Amino acid sequence: MSVFIQIPTALRALTDKKSEVQTEGATVGAAVDALAVAYPDIKKHLYDENGVLRSFVNIYFGETNIKNLNGLDTPLKDGDKIMLVPAIAGGDGTWA
Repeated sequence: MSVFIQIPTALRALTDKKSEVQTEGATVGAAVDALAVAYPDIKKHLYDENGVLRSFVNIYFGETNIKNLNGLDTPLKDGDKIMLVPAIAGGDGTWA
């Protein structure tokens, strides 16, 4: 089953500068695993040394974080799109 993963700008250097990658997977986890196989350099940015998705990597299906669905077991259908969204931290705590 063919699905699409939207790649954030910060990770596009690891996917041949593609903003979207077509991959296979019946679940979000299978699709992200397939992405890591197709683009091995992205794996360390997504998974920790134990193969667990890093806590700062958020994945959205539609407008919903998969953490509010079935996590990596969230089912996908042919043609579905998911989006990788790494959390961004920093700043000095003041607002302009």
